Formats: sequence, C-alpha cells, structure tokens
Amino acid sequence: MNRKYLAGIAAASILTLSLTACGGSRGGGDAAAEGEGGSNEGAKIGVAMPTQQSERWIADGENVKSQLEELGYEVDLQFANDDIPTQVSQIENMINGGVKALVIASIDGTTLTSVLDQAESQDIPVIAYDRLINESETVDYYTTFDNEEVGVQQATSLLTGLGVLDAEGNETGEEGPFDVELFAGSPDDNNATFFWNGAMKTLQPYLDSGVLRVPSGQTDFEQAAILRWLPDTAQDRMEDLLTVGGGERLEGVLSPYDGLSIGIISALTSGGYSADELPVVTGQDAEVGSMKSIIAGEQYSTIFKDVRELGKQAVTMVDALMKGEEPEVNDTETYDNGVKVVPSYLLESEIVTVDNYEAALVETGYYTEDELK
Repeated sequence: MNRKYLAGIAAASILTLSLTACGGSRGGGDAAAEGEGGSNEGAKIGVAMPTQQSERWIADGENVKSQLEELGYEVDLQFANDDIPTQVSQIENMINGGVKALVIASIDGTTLTSVLDQAESQDIPVIAYDRLINESETVDYYTTFDNEEVGVQQATSLLTGLGVLDAEGNETGEEGPFDVELFAGSPDDNNATFFWNGAMKTLQPYLDSGVLRVPSGQTDFEQAAILRWLPDTAQDRMEDLLTVGGGERLEGVLSPYDGLSIGIISALTSGGYSADELPVVTGQDAEVGSMKSIIAGEQYSTIFKDVRELGKQAVTMVDALMKGEEPEVNDTETYDNGVKVVPSYLLESEIVTVDNYEAALVETGYYTEDELK
C-alpha cells in the first residue's frame, strides 16, 4: 500500500513537472483550479481589437466574442480605433477587471511590453491574434494565417492577371515588359513584412529579367509602406506615383489589403484611367467593398482569410488554457518576436477573383449573394 501510494505521488510530481517544462501554458493550471470540474467556467476573457475602421476587424471581434460566449465565458471586447494609448488603457482595464486570459490584435506590436508585464504578474496568459506582439516575453501563443504565403498569393495573382502565369501557375512565355507599382502594409504591423517578403520573393525574378518594371523605382519596403493601412494614404501615394512615374500607363499594382486597393483605384480613376483600362490590382481580406469591385471588373483579386476559422482557433486556445491544457500549435520556428519564438497556429488562405468568388465566399456561407450586389 505504501509503495503504491509513494509511486502515485512520484507519478503526479513528474506529470506536474512535465507540464511546467512545456511552457506557454502560464495561467492555465491555477485558473483551471478555480472552476468546477477542472475548468474555469464563466471566466472573463479580454479581447482587444485594433480598430472599427475596417469591417474585417469588426467581424474578427464579434466572431471571437460569440464563440467564447457559446462556451460559457464572459467577454470584454474592446476596439481601440488605431490609437495606441487607448489600446494600452483598454488592456490595463481588462487586467484590473479580472480577466483570466487576453486575446490581443495589436495596433503596434512593440508598444505593449509594460502593460503585458502587468498581465504576467497576475498569471494571465496572452494570445496574440493575427498580429504578432513583439519585444515581450509575455506572449504565450500566436494564431494567424501563413503570412508569407499570403504575400506569395498576392504576387501570384498579379502575375496571373498580367498573363505572365496561367491559371495553374505555369509561365506563359509572356515577356512584357509590364509597368507595375508596389505597395506594402503598415511598418508597425509585423505581418506587413511577411506579406512583402513573400510577394517580393515571387516577383523578384521577373523584375530582374525585365518582364516587370517599376516606373517610380520605389522597390523598397520603406518606400512602399502605408502607415496604419490607411486608404487615404494609399490614395495619396498612388496619385504621387502617377506624377513621378514618367507618364507610363500602369498595367499592375501590388496592393496588400483591400482598403488600400480601394484608395489606389480611386487615385487611378481620378488620374484618367477608365473602368475598362484599370491595371491589375490585388488585395487582401475579401471585404465587401472590394468584392463588389472585383465583381464589377475593377479590382482584380483579393486574398480570402476565413476569420471564422481564425476566431475559432483563438477560442480553442483560450479554452485549452482555461482547462489547464496545452493549446495545439503547428509552427514553433517562424515567429520570433525579438525575445522569444512564439508557438503559433497558422491557417491557410485562398486567392479569390471573379471566377471563384461564389464557391469561396457564397457557397461557404461567408457572404450571401445579396451582400455582394
């Protein structure tokens, strides 16, 4: 009896040590002990989203909130309207308000270190949502899409729209030259660099061979970046590019986000491009406005990232942590935030054009036909 009892204690000790050694489940064990049956039933979860200026982030916030509530959690959802001090204050209030976990889509991934130190002091686990939080040890998990692949897809769709590649991704032999301009995302968003790197890795051989030309000569990330992903800023830059580009008619524009694409197209149309001679313009997020533009034959493509699945993954991570379990990840190498490599779960994305939007968006229930009219 004594031997069995001592063996049981030893086994329990080994299990405890092994769970602790795994790391990343900070807060899960103590939090789980508070609920009935080993769960943190009814715990309050803080969800911090960057802005309500993009329909995408509104959808993300509501998806995460509704799915957490379906599991019985209380949710404090806040939008910071792209103001960093506001987001910091919101997260601080969540911590003081007794949240047991934080899901954060940051405005600037380098500005949350101090407030996250407060989370760490209270053993509150942190999940970075779609945007990596940088320079902080207090990031337990990250869920996003394969962001470099998103950039590859944007560049691939640009090449397909120009006729350099066919629908299967094979080279057609088309030599151009095609005049294109390049846009990048916000320099304070970690994802923007991944999008850019994926796109440029794909486009560089065609730039080197002369199949593609950039009339402005602006081919560096810093030159192409649009702070805060603002459509008006993209529109202003496109207007400037039309002036400095030597008067060449553009045949393509690499745009990393639908909101920027709308601003770019506005600049092109006001700059003398008619609807039937717009260049191939890419995008991302499959927002309603851009989907209508694609259907109308203006914007060429977008990248569809199903935020329902992203929200589901974030909720699954929270639920696991609240039960004292290790969330599932599928990448432990890519996302180094400057202090640590953050365990991540990456989802897949899809190129959408007028040819496949019904199958990708309508038949899957993401939009109804009426929403896209």
